[in-house]
Formats: sequence, structure tokens, C-alpha cells
Amino acid sequence: MGLGTETIRGLPKVVLHDHLDGGLRASTVFDIASEISHPLPAAEPDSLATWFYAAAESGTLVDYLETFVHTIAVMQTAEHLERVAREWVVDLAADGVVYGEARWAPEQHTAAGLSLAEAVAAVGAGLRAGMAEAEASGTPMVARQLVTSLRHTPPSREVADLALAGGDDLVVGFDLAGPEDGFPASGHHETFAYLADHLVPVTIHAGEAAGVASIAGAIAEGALRLGHGARLVEDIAPDGDGWSLGPVATWVRDRRIPLELSPTSNVQTGVCTTVAEHPFGLLERLGFVVTVNCDNRLMSRTSPSREMGLLVDAFGYGAQDLRRFTVDAMRAAFLPHPERERLIREVIEPGYAALA
Repeated sequence: MGLGTETIRGLPKVVLHDHLDGGLRASTVFDIASEISHPLPAAEPDSLATWFYAAAESGTLVDYLETFVHTIAVMQTAEHLERVAREWVVDLAADGVVYGEARWAPEQHTAAGLSLAEAVAAVGAGLRAGMAEAEASGTPMVARQLVTSLRHTPPSREVADLALAGGDDLVVGFDLAGPEDGFPASGHHETFAYLADHLVPVTIHAGEAAGVASIAGAIAEGALRLGHGARLVEDIAPDGDGWSLGPVATWVRDRRIPLELSPTSNVQTGVCTTVAEHPFGLLERLGFVVTVNCDNRLMSRTSPSREMGLLVDAFGYGAQDLRRFTVDAMRAAFLPHPERERLIREVIEPGYAALA
């Protein structure tokens, strides 16, 4: 059986790097913006979706991040956060995702008076509602959230505490995002030390807009996964008929640190010019732990199935390759080990066995 669009859509998937504020439906942005009188750069949902994609095609991370002005604006109340989180789950589940982590920065969602804890609780409620809706639709999914701090803002102990104490709201870890250039992860060293003392798992954006030094900095701060990490290839060089790995690349490969790669997004932000040139192919061949992600589905007009399809077309992957990427992603999730293994055993493996 070939790996056509419908076949890939039916396969179980895991997403580790999917921003809540980058995965809204364009129609939801339009609805809420109309309700709160927030001005938009388009007059109806379809043209708004096109605007988001075109704006994200700029080729630089700075311009790409400007699109979030509009999505964040419509995520400022508990009701709206809950709606967005619910739809986040339903949309991913409909695409075959069986486990996903929604990452977002609570500090950006207090403009209408919500406390950080109230914002996190609203997202947790939305994730639960989405899981119930997906279950009722016959596409069950497990969803969790990662709370994020922004590297260009002052470190916040309160956000770290949300990661520590947010289990009731389905919080499973902490993320650092935002512009890499000029804002190393070490600027949040005290936060990472605090999280390490309390055994909170951490993923850090690195190797997207900045290079190997950014990745090394994330590792030094205890990152268990690398958000993107695509520019790790700058520490890999041709060596005769093979490849020579520098110290950072060697460490990431040998320590089995998962890379949260997002092909379409990485093309948009200038990591490479086409998916066929994406470092994913080389990193996979050299034995790195690679996972397939969307980053921001609205801005990239994409889905997990589409990203897998692009990789199949670019690198000739088959079903067992996609199975390996999915199992590796599940094992890299911030769920407890027994829950991860249960999903692999009961959901992921049977889903791929059907193609055998």
C-alpha cells in the first residue's frame, strides 16, 4: 500500500512542537476579533488565512513572529482560551494525532485581567473539553500543555511555578521560546536551575534562528529536547565518503536528545529553501532522534499529515520510517513512562501494523 494523503492521515501521529497561539482556525481568529473589535488585515476568514500564510513566508523569524499579534489578541479571556485549546485538540485529533503537547506563553495572555494561573486553568479546561469531543467523534487523543517563557523578557519564577504545580491543569513541562539571536538560554539560568531542582522536564527552542552555540546553550541549561535544532547541521561536515560530527552534534546524537523538527516552518524562517534541502534527511541518516512537527499550523497552512507527506516526497520514507519517528516522539513526550508505553503498545503500533 502506498503512502498517499489519505493513508498518511489515517496513521497515528505524535506532535511535540505545536504552538497554541499558532494553531488557531482562521475562522476563530476572525470571530473573536469581530467580537472584541480587534482590527485584522483581512475582511473574511479565507483571506485572513491567506494573509497569515503570506506574512509567514517572509523568510525571517522576526517577521514570522509578527503574525502572532493577531492570534494573541484573541486569546485574552478564559472563554476564548478555552475555545482555542478545545479546537486545538479537535483539529489535531481529526488529523490522526494521538498525543500532543500545546506550548504557549501565559505571560502574553493577561491583558484582559486574567492571572497566569487563571489562564493556564482555562487552557487546561479547553484541552479536557477537546479530548472529550475527540473521543465522542471516534478520534481519541491525549493532550497536555507546556508553559513557555520568552527569552527576550525577564525570567519569571511564577511561570516556572506553573510548570511545577500545574498537573491538575495538564501541564507537563516548561519551554523557552522567542528570538534566539542576542537572547541566550543562559539568561534564564536561575529558572532552569530551579526547574532542575524540582525535576520539571524542559524543552528549549534552539538551532532555528541561531546556530550551534544556541544549541549548546540549551543543552547546558538542561534541555531534554531541542525545539527545532535544525541548524545542528552546522556542526556536521563532509569527511571523505562520510560525515564528521563536531562536539555538539556528537553530544546530541549520542545522548539521544530528540529534535523537534518542523520542515515547512523552517523553510519559512530561512533555515533552508525547500523541504528537500531540510536537514531532516541528513540528521535521520546519521542516527539522530528526529520528530515531525508543524510549529504553527495557521502560519504554515499545514498539518501533521502534510508534514509527513512532504518528508515522504522529499526523502522517500516509508510507513516504517514514519512509525519510527512517531514512536521516538512518543518516547520523548513529557508524559510518565507507563503512559507513553501504553500509547505505543495500544494505539501507535496497531495503527502502523495495519499497513504491514
